[in-house]
Amino acid sequence: MPDLTIPGYTVVHEKPRSFYPVCERKPEMQHQTHYCPGCGHGIAHKLIAVAIDELGIQDRTVLISPVGCSVFAYYYFDTGNIQVAHGRAPAVATAVKRSRPESIVIAYQGDGDLAAIGAAEILHAANRGEPITVIFINNGTYGMTGGQMAPTTLIGQTTTTTPFGRNVWNEGYPLHVSELLASLEAPVYVERVGLGSNKQIMNAARAVRRAIENQVKGLGFSLVEILSPCPTIWKMNPVEAQRRVLEETVKTFPLGQFRDRTKSAPARPAAAPVPLFAEIPAILGLANGASPAAKTMRSGETIDWRVRVAGFGGQGVLMLGEVLAEAGLDAGFEVSWLPSYGPEMRSGTSNCHVRLSSKPIDSPLVLHPNVLLAMNEPSLRKFLAPVEPGGWVFYNGTEIPQGCAGRLDVHFIARPFAEIAGNAGDARSANMTMLGALLEATGMLAEERVLAALRRRVSSGHWLEVDRRALDGGREAVTKGVRHES
Repeated sequence: MPDLTIPGYTVVHEKPRSFYPVCERKPEMQHQTHYCPGCGHGIAHKLIAVAIDELGIQDRTVLISPVGCSVFAYYYFDTGNIQVAHGRAPAVATAVKRSRPESIVIAYQGDGDLAAIGAAEILHAANRGEPITVIFINNGTYGMTGGQMAPTTLIGQTTTTTPFGRNVWNEGYPLHVSELLASLEAPVYVERVGLGSNKQIMNAARAVRRAIENQVKGLGFSLVEILSPCPTIWKMNPVEAQRRVLEETVKTFPLGQFRDRTKSAPARPAAAPVPLFAEIPAILGLANGASPAAKTMRSGETIDWRVRVAGFGGQGVLMLGEVLAEAGLDAGFEVSWLPSYGPEMRSGTSNCHVRLSSKPIDSPLVLHPNVLLAMNEPSLRKFLAPVEPGGWVFYNGTEIPQGCAGRLDVHFIARPFAEIAGNAGDARSANMTMLGALLEATGMLAEERVLAALRRRVSSGHWLEVDRRALDGGREAVTKGVRHES
């Protein structure tokens, strides 16, 4: 920016340093914003940028931008920027602050973003007292998507989804976010301000600075709710929209401080230092030393087991996948485990995706498995077709069902795993019997890795012994015969 200093004069008003010099989103609009004339977002942006400048925190500020009219905030703020999914700004802000506690994290959200889809996010972030600053723009409408009713739409206000006006018996009452959050124990500072007049804007500037300064001081959760005009959606000119904030909106949303513990709240204790990467296995209770997977990677061989486990609810499908994944993690593999199940506790469908790889995993989904563990016939019929040629199929039955035996390009092992488990101690450990068969047939993992994972997953000594015998039974079932193998 050129030096416009004039001798004898003091500059008292200029563009904040925390703004980029121009907006580069569109070449033809670099000297203007994408906001409508009279929109309150521009004023709110200015108040935040001025506070950042005055507090000298530009180099460590991270702005969390929402979905909504302010989705392009990262084109304006010359700070760290993260654009997040609708409603998820508090969750992402929490992650940033916890991983980078030295940063100043500001979550910027509108009423549809924060008070509707993001209501749970903001409620729990405030209840945890996360040391972040939230700027909440309340204009009572979904501005970006055409003016639908928002949680803060006024009673009687017409929108595209309330053409006859908001009716309390149909749409309920406007949600008072500041009052709601102030009822929690953890928040340090909650205030509602407006942009309906110059006096209100000056007060808003003070509140925004204070909310950000609280974070600089190491205090907890702070939120400033800003009543903002939306001339385009309200179908008003800018002056009329600002007057509506000043005279009408404040009747439903009175201005003021709802929580202020900035003088009495203690600074949050410093977060525990992040452990070194090499310390993580010991923290998780995993085995130390070079793993088979590490040796495999050094030899240049690529391992990529893509496993689909499927059956009825109650057959231990998810447990099988968890043990397999945890044993793979213990062995040094990259692992993923993704469950999928119906709402029934018993007899509903249940399956999971498990990947063990010597390289980073791109997706946890297993669409084309090279191992299928089918605990029942419906699962076998459903998931057999996508199994890759040369893959392994394990089926809990005495023989391959009619119509499934045509897959001559896979290794088929059909055994009555539930019966074998029953003979070993309990039919409910059929999942471990099938896991034992998998280990014996493929050599996927060393048995001690699986036993170590079981010891972490199973607290009962009785069941641990039952599962160990079931593993042995599954191994023996494979070594004794291969009648149904191709």
